[in-house]
Amino acid sequence: MSGQVAPRPLGPKSRHYWLVMRMAKATGVDLVKAMEDDQMTQDDWSRIVTRCRGCQNPDGCSKWLADLDAVGLRDAPESCINAKRFAAMKSAIEEITP
Repeated sequence: MSGQVAPRPLGPKSRHYWLVMRMAKATGVDLVKAMEDDQMTQDDWSRIVTRCRGCQNPDGCSKWLADLDAVGLRDAPESCINAKRFAAMKSAIEEITP
């Protein structure tokens, strides 16, 4: 059993749901449009929130989001466990939107 890492409990559903919602908005990702354009399914949404719940640094995202008012839209921080997913959705939506 030596060398195994114990599973970390997932963070609170509500907190991480709202972190994901705020991160999407902050990065310019329209989640409704992503669903309408088949860039995201309900299962994808569930996985994104669950990944966020497993993050080791949700306070870092909370701080980043709090500081956002002074900066405006920008890419998710590299430390965001869903940063690549947000970037991919945003890019896909921009390609589709005239």
